[in-house]
Amino acid sequence: MTDSKSFSIVRPTTSTSFHIDFTWWKEHDNNWRVFLHDYLCPEHQALFSMHDEGTLIDFVDPVTAEIHQVDGLQQNLMAHCSKQAGFLESTHSVVDNVFRIFLSNGNTPLTPNELAALTGKTGDTLLRLLSGVRVFMGIRPCHL
Repeated sequence: MTDSKSFSIVRPTTSTSFHIDFTWWKEHDNNWRVFLHDYLCPEHQALFSMHDEGTLIDFVDPVTAEIHQVDGLQQNLMAHCSKQAGFLESTHSVVDNVFRIFLSNGNTPLTPNELAALTGKTGDTLLRLLSGVRVFMGIRPCHL
């Protein structure tokens, strides 16, 4: 059985856009909700510890005005918690900083060159990190 969303034969470059591929992450890590729960602000950690897992909410895409059902924990994390003071700090690992950047920008795709300006690392360093055999935190190239 082959993975229909496997990496392309084309090697990513510093101009290739990356994002958090939540679908890939959910398929490859059974603990993804537990992991994301740790990124919530204290208010939402308490709220989501009392609710059933997998609560879906309606989300209106600000660009297309399409309504999508999205995971409530994921949406609150990106829309509220990632905007709190201290969420983006340089004391985290490089991969964690990149992950937090994607959460705080609503998972808008960014290239390693764009991420370099936000992390202080070079685009080449980030490309090597994000385009290796191992996928870190679901961060993968966009296939638009």
